[in-house]
Amino acid sequence: MAKYSSPVISIKPESSIFEALSLMQKNFIKRIVIAVKNKPVGIVTERDINRFLGEDKTARAIDEIPVKHVMQKNVITITDGFEDHFDQCSARMETFKIGSVILVDDNGDMIGIVSRTDLVKVYASVFGGKYLVSDFMSKKIVTCRGADSLRFALNLMNKNEVSRLVVTDQNGAPLGMITTNTLLVHSDYFTKGSTRSRDYLIPIEKGEALVVSDLLDEKLVTINKDDDLATAASMMIKEKISGIPVTDSKNNLIGIVSKTDIVKAFSIVDPHKKLKADYAELY
Repeated sequence: MAKYSSPVISIKPESSIFEALSLMQKNFIKRIVIAVKNKPVGIVTERDINRFLGEDKTARAIDEIPVKHVMQKNVITITDGFEDHFDQCSARMETFKIGSVILVDDNGDMIGIVSRTDLVKVYASVFGGKYLVSDFMSKKIVTCRGADSLRFALNLMNKNEVSRLVVTDQNGAPLGMITTNTLLVHSDYFTKGSTRSRDYLIPIEKGEALVVSDLLDEKLVTINKDDDLATAASMMIKEKISGIPVTDSKNNLIGIVSKTDIVKAFSIVDPHKKLKADYAELY
């Protein structure tokens, strides 16, 4: 299974959260593994750091806070094996509400990491025709307008505990998406900022003047509720996005489908297949 996983990017527990964020931005990833002698002891995501900084009342700069104070210690691992272990990875992600499972050898040493993106790639190529987008999409949609400030958008994400917003026009039609990853990728904090500031997601130069539409891509990716879920998975991989607004036949915004939804489908597709086979044998 190692050949289907992603390389592990890791840091030591004593490394600062500034170093973790810098690695995330540089490598376009959302999580960093914390390791000691190539054995995983924790994992930290951009959302973990964002939440920690919002709750931490000390005056420490982000280059003074060890990542061990922020990391999640309940590391979920799986021993390298065959391709059919992907269903176990998806089940673990769904059960523990996590975005990755660390792949280890028989000695517990890290050899890879299976992320939502890895599972979405497999789903797109293997499970076409199993489910529709409407079967797994979320009807909870948090939206903002293109004219809203970046700070307003970030506060809205934090308040609703989501990592993405659908950007709409005045009539509610989708125009695009903005995510915490969008802000992280566009952040100039790591080249121009002072590590005493915690405001790493808002651009330093003209940050308060920028609005959501300034960071939107020109291309809007949407999908119809009656499309194959595997098509949504393929689009996520091709467009390098983690969520897609869902529309009906009249282009009304009715939901959103994300990599998390694909993983949920992945975790039940084989059990569903077995249940159907058992039912067929009985009747």
